[in-house]
Amino acid sequence: MSPRTDRGTVYFPRLAVERPDIALCRASTAVARAAETRANESGIGVGQHLVLKMLAEVGPCSQRVLSDELRIDRSVMVGICDGLEGAGHVRRERDAGDRRAYAVTLTDSGRRLLARAEEAVPGFLDETFKALTSAEREQLTVLLGKLL
Repeated sequence: MSPRTDRGTVYFPRLAVERPDIALCRASTAVARAAETRANESGIGVGQHLVLKMLAEVGPCSQRVLSDELRIDRSVMVGICDGLEGAGHVRRERDAGDRRAYAVTLTDSGRRLLARAEEAVPGFLDETFKALTSAEREQLTVLLGKLL
C-alpha cells in the first residue's frame, strides 16, 4: 500500500476504480453543483432551463410528460412550472387531448430566456470537462447514454 501524504489522496482514486458507481455519483454531484451555479448566473435554474429547452424542441406538453422525460420528480416539476409561469416564461392551458391535464406552453419571454441561457452552455461544458479530450467527451456521452 502506498504511504499517505494527504488524507484521501490515495484512497479515493482506488475506490473509484473498484466502485464506478461511487465515482459516478461524486462526479455527478460536482457537475450538478457547477451547472446550478452557472445556471443561476444567467437567471435560470437547471430544471427551468431543461423545461424551456424541451418545450422549445417538442412543443407544448403536460407537466407529467416533462417530469417523466426530464427525470424530474413530479412535485419538483410543479414548483418549476409555477415559477416559470409566474415569470411569464410559460403558460398552462387545458390540454385539448386530455381535459384533466394542462399543457405547458413556451412563451416569447421563455424563448428569449432560453436563448440567453443556451449561450452559456458551450463554455460551461468546455470548462467542466476540460480534463477530457474531445474523443473522451464523446465516449463519456455514449457510455452515459447506455446507462440511462
